[in-house]
Amino acid sequence: MNNPSEMSQEFESQWSRVRARLKSEVGEAAFNSWLKPLSLLRMRDGEVVLAVPTRFMRDWVVSHYSDRLRSLWSDENPSAHTVNVLVNPPAKPSARSAGGSEEVGGSSERNDQAGDGRPGEREFDIGAPLDPRFTFENFVVGRPNELAFAAAQRVGNAAAVPFNPLFLYGGVGLGKTHLMHSIAWHIRGMFPDRKVVYLSAEKFMYQFIRALRFKNVMAFKQQFRSVDILMIDDVQFIAGKDTTQEEFFHTFNALVDQNRQIVISGDRSPSDLDGIEERMRSRLGWGLVADIHATDYELRLGILQSKAEHAGAKDVPIRILEFLAHRITSNVRELEGALNRVLAYSNLVGRPVTLETTQDVLRDLLRANDRRVTIEDIQKRVAEHFNIRLADMYSARRARAVARPRQVAMYLAKQLTSRALPECGRNSGGRDHTTVMHAVRKIDELKQSDSALSEDIDLLRRMLEA
Repeated sequence: MNNPSEMSQEFESQWSRVRARLKSEVGEAAFNSWLKPLSLLRMRDGEVVLAVPTRFMRDWVVSHYSDRLRSLWSDENPSAHTVNVLVNPPAKPSARSAGGSEEVGGSSERNDQAGDGRPGEREFDIGAPLDPRFTFENFVVGRPNELAFAAAQRVGNAAAVPFNPLFLYGGVGLGKTHLMHSIAWHIRGMFPDRKVVYLSAEKFMYQFIRALRFKNVMAFKQQFRSVDILMIDDVQFIAGKDTTQEEFFHTFNALVDQNRQIVISGDRSPSDLDGIEERMRSRLGWGLVADIHATDYELRLGILQSKAEHAGAKDVPIRILEFLAHRITSNVRELEGALNRVLAYSNLVGRPVTLETTQDVLRDLLRANDRRVTIEDIQKRVAEHFNIRLADMYSARRARAVARPRQVAMYLAKQLTSRALPECGRNSGGRDHTTVMHAVRKIDELKQSDSALSEDIDLLRRMLEA
């Protein structure tokens, strides 16, 4: 096989097989975001040279996939002992070096890269930097966020605008910003030529005020109205700021008229945004509105397991993660922060992670979460929901219309408070801890078969944790 064209075809075949194995290993989403843009430049003297369009993408591939690339190439071609990834951005032929590629950090590298290595942000420095941790691959999906996640993926993968705008809303620390960053990273990987701008509504306002101050409003308008995807986080910030709302309204309409994608997040649905003009609320509700609910126990546990795995702490006992998932119910940021504190303590002090050390390290956080929900709060809310008297929570009546809500209250007390089973029983009319255990098991079983009851419990949990 001395013919150069035959050798080239063989290397391309090897590369195709390497790509296919990578895709099967990492999944389609991660492959499309980070590995699909890779191209084979050359194979010479045991060195495989691949190219990507941006420096940031090159750094990500090298840090996350270089070892696997080297191993897969070695399987395909035993003479391949080195894999290098270079930056080869889209450019006019005259701007490229004779070899058709550019070494990372070389003087010929295009100047559309930001100082921190992120693509295209020098030209569009109106945007805020993206967090590399916030990708679709790192987002844990559960019932409270599955619609928002699916909608975000649809926007990230779509060649044309699927719905405009996509409006994500939910409480603090539930994943809105994570999904917005994920969309931006995914689009930059799938469609490198698209101009993506992400920023907070607060920064939008400050950029606009700055443009007014320096009499540069036309440049401001041109910058924002020439993007392909505009992403505005925490839109509730511009409530009551009439001049900024006016400019945002016109920017919104201009982009929609050009069929450009808009993604917006807020802490409430568009119809509930106080201080936002009616016409703006109407525009925000035009496309798809996706609610991110408060996390449930299963989702919190999944997030903790994913976080522990990414932190290289796979040996954290499952009962520690279950304890945290039960006790830290406020939001994902606080949940991840709690795990980070426990892991840091273990690493610095050199002690294994135990339930006792976890409780000691997180004493202040656990107390704060305990104050949020009490057994009395739960009983009152459950009684109201099922339309029974609060006194029925403590009575000896065994009618199903009373007994089932009482079991639900015991179940939620076990899930949402740190009270021991005997205390839960005492607060439920002097019942013993075996009665509480039976109630918890019974409700767990019924949730699997009774969708209406499961929805009731999810609703009650969200209201109690709000």
